[in-house]
Amino acid sequence: MATVTKIDQFEIMYSSNNFPPRIWLWGGGRPLGQLIFMPDGSTLPQDAVSNNQVNLYYHLENLETMITLFRGEKTLYLLWAGSGPGFENGIQTTPEAQGT
Repeated sequence: MATVTKIDQFEIMYSSNNFPPRIWLWGGGRPLGQLIFMPDGSTLPQDAVSNNQVNLYYHLENLETMITLFRGEKTLYLLWAGSGPGFENGIQTTPEAQGT
């Protein structure tokens, strides 16, 4: 079953070393997870949960779009449906679980 969680705060992390760019997410006073931006053209890992936080993977070409979305929208939500093929996870502008 998909869960939708309001994102209260985010932080953009663009490291100067080998770590990929990330957007960290918080909601309800706790960390929710991160969006991880891998090199364009690379095979993305499966979205997963680690330490009760989600890791959602995108290509680097999507970073600018995501930053624009986070800076332009008043309220965003994290959609988590599961790990593996057939599960749609992501960021959305409504609290309703769409596309699941």
